[in-house]
Amino acid sequence: MKIGIYGYGNLGRGVECAVCHAADAELVGIFTRRDPASLQVKSGVPVYAAEELPNFKDKLDVLILCGGSATDLPVMTPALAADFNVVDSFDTHAAVPTHFAAVDAAAEKSGHIALISAGWDPGLFSINRLYAAAVLPDGADYTFWGRGVSQGHSDAIRRIDGVVDARQYTVPVAAALEAVRGGEQPVLSTREKHTRECYVVAEEGADRARIEREIKEMPNYFADYDTTVTFVTAEELAREHGGLPHGGAVIRTGVTGWDGEHRQVIEYGLKLDSNPEFTASVLVAYARAIHRMHGRGVCGCKTVFDVAPVDLSPLSPEELRAHIL
Repeated sequence: MKIGIYGYGNLGRGVECAVCHAADAELVGIFTRRDPASLQVKSGVPVYAAEELPNFKDKLDVLILCGGSATDLPVMTPALAADFNVVDSFDTHAAVPTHFAAVDAAAEKSGHIALISAGWDPGLFSINRLYAAAVLPDGADYTFWGRGVSQGHSDAIRRIDGVVDARQYTVPVAAALEAVRGGEQPVLSTREKHTRECYVVAEEGADRARIEREIKEMPNYFADYDTTVTFVTAEELAREHGGLPHGGAVIRTGVTGWDGEHRQVIEYGLKLDSNPEFTASVLVAYARAIHRMHGRGVCGCKTVFDVAPVDLSPLSPEELRAHIL
């Protein structure tokens, strides 16, 4: 399959690497809204200005979109689904229905296929929530994220006046996690499930007390969590917090038996050295799936719920039955 990448930040670089390691994929080019000459591309593939995309309508099987969920993808995905089969990693959970409707209208009209919200949450975690709830209907779902770097929360801190750089870690509350793993079904508030750890480089002479207060009181990001703020030097931040690890677990606890006498626990977990590289690998797997589905005449917008596992794998159905089933 011939792949194009739109956007070349952390996720775009991860997709570049994943496509180059996929035996059934060819990277045709990278498309950017920046000056193409400014990009250092490790694979050596051509880099094009975003305005050149219309010239590639018949040269790409799938275009993988690596924009942000806040402002890029709500506009980008439906616009590009008019001309290409596309995959995105839209991750604003509450806005998925609205995004789906816009993308579906564009893809249905053009006869293309689009898959939204591929990644690990939403994405792989979503599938595991569905599987677990189907198997244990009498139960409760719990999702824990971390310990890992939240790129969106880190960016929110960097926008505060007087902040030079920052990293924010989402950390599960150990007692809550262990209670759920033990088969209990506690009712947990937002504050009882996760804490926030912030490492901040402040400008020289900046009011650190004000910065800490603004972080801890920030609505939608930190106000509902127990948050710690630690000021560090730029060198410490680069040395100790330069990576982008993440992970988490989806857990469903339920009961079976005539009187609910047996407790059952399903858990699916991830521990990631590189969040963007892992997300990129998921995107490439789903690019393979929609390429195959489109070849069978499928069009419109899809989510991970609509994709059969067999379409994700480079192996044949016969190989899957012989070696994985």
